[in-house]
Amino acid sequence: MTREKAEQMVKAAVRSLGEKFEEIDEIALRNQQKVLDAFRENAVQARHFYGSTGYGYDDAGRDTLGRVFARALGAESALVSPLISTGTQAITLMLFAALRPGDRFISASGKPYDTLSDVISGENCGSLADYGVTFSAVELCAGDPADPNFDFDAIKRELESSPVRAVFVGRSRGYEWRDAISVEKIADLVRFVKKISPETLILVDNCYGEFVEVIEPTDVGADLIAGSLIKNIGGGIAPTGGYVAGRAELVDLAARRLTAPSLGAEVGSYISGYLPYYQGLFLAPQAVKNAVKSAYLFAKAFSDAGYPALPDAGRTAYDIVASIRMRSADELIGFCRAVQSVSPVDSNVVPEPWAMPGYQSDVIMAAGAFVQGSSIELSADSPIKEPYTVYVQGGLTFEHAVTAVTRTLERVLP
Repeated sequence: MTREKAEQMVKAAVRSLGEKFEEIDEIALRNQQKVLDAFRENAVQARHFYGSTGYGYDDAGRDTLGRVFARALGAESALVSPLISTGTQAITLMLFAALRPGDRFISASGKPYDTLSDVISGENCGSLADYGVTFSAVELCAGDPADPNFDFDAIKRELESSPVRAVFVGRSRGYEWRDAISVEKIADLVRFVKKISPETLILVDNCYGEFVEVIEPTDVGADLIAGSLIKNIGGGIAPTGGYVAGRAELVDLAARRLTAPSLGAEVGSYISGYLPYYQGLFLAPQAVKNAVKSAYLFAKAFSDAGYPALPDAGRTAYDIVASIRMRSADELIGFCRAVQSVSPVDSNVVPEPWAMPGYQSDVIMAAGAFVQGSSIELSADSPIKEPYTVYVQGGLTFEHAVTAVTRTLERVLP
């Protein structure tokens, strides 16, 4: 496709999304106000930006950062640390905080993301299974992928068959052909589970979901949530890190897993300081706004070109990801290479599929980001398997997304 034709298609898609973009702007405004309140109520000062050394006792910056995150997420407490390397590690901390040998837990959203496979059921690697924790997955109801629903009958059978310590929910889509799960539906799940089994915990993988709505799972009764600081909530500024938030006693157990049972959140130094974490949180509602608009634009432009795509412009998105089904592996690879070519970093690099650790198929990733692996920055990835679905997410500026959509249309379409 010519550049001129691609630009015309993108302009038409942007015009058609005007009403949806107004809704997204309103959500961003309310979340910005919420984050600002969290800063003001915790009296954030310049001294909190400085790091500590050694054991990190009485690290005011670290401790205040946790309180600010907790307030912004509607949680009692939050463990926020640059020492949490990935979202997978944050979720692992959450799971090990909640579960003990002999416990059973289930996933209400189907098979968890690939990188959690060894965490849950790996052999002789320190997995939950190694500690005698058992697991089963309940698939979401078959039906409209733009409106995923929990299978409450199957969940009830699991809860009544034998004690279930925790119900896990993957809020975002992972590598599944569906939209993300809304906080409203997670609230329904919380009420349903707690009515049958009041002591069962609700644990949510919150990656890609923060600030997409005006409430978080912890606002509606989830016991713990976890996520990565190089996704939504780091605002494209945080260079690394993750968080666990929710009920105070459970967050404390996660901190004891991160450090040591005798230490918890009392220690943990970070000499580089906390400025990018505070600043990233403050900017996160705006970064998420741009990323959600970008997801809609990718989906709309490619849908107009005849490709199945999510999110649907007539529906509400609950994460920052767009899913587009390509017609072949070559188209999928070409799409990712086009995204890479308009990246601010490593634009000269040509992505190739490879056997990425933790994944079951070769994966191609386009990620020319300032923070390595940051998926609040514009990026695209996919396993190389049928159906050839590419997942594109992020966009610190909407204008970057406009450029990338234009280039991908130009590259993929004849």
